[in-house]
Amino acid sequence: MEHFDELVVQYTPMINKIMQTLHIYKNHEEFYQTGLIGLWEAQLNFNQEKGEFSNYAYTSIKGKMLYAMNKSNKHEERVFHPQEEFWSILEDANSENPLELETMRTYCEGLTEKETKWVIAYCKDCLSIREIANRENVSVSAVKQWRMGAIRKLRGQVERQKYRN
Repeated sequence: MEHFDELVVQYTPMINKIMQTLHIYKNHEEFYQTGLIGLWEAQLNFNQEKGEFSNYAYTSIKGKMLYAMNKSNKHEERVFHPQEEFWSILEDANSENPLELETMRTYCEGLTEKETKWVIAYCKDCLSIREIANRENVSVSAVKQWRMGAIRKLRGQVERQKYRN
């Protein structure tokens, strides 16, 4: 068998032709390397009694590329890569909105200052009880008390609203 460097020179047009027939337009260099690996494996596994090397090399290279394409396509299907516009929309959605804070404060009428702190920190800032306690320099049980009082009072407001309507 020939030296591998000579095979690369001789079979590079075949590798490029296979990539063209498979319509590979992304990751061109990666698939070229995959074709070289297929050629190398063909050189190692070739049995002269079973036919021509060029036919075996073609089948080996194309099979290796098809396997790599299948694997790449499955990966692309499973992984979500949002476009750049997605991140700007997401950023805008979470921007500071003073009207949102004022709306939340209207729902907190009738709550104590600490219960209102819990509602805003929990709903607007998405903080856990422990994070709220750390931010306010109080115990976790104190924040739990704020939460219980706020929920009780807000439920009462909702119930009263139902009876009015």
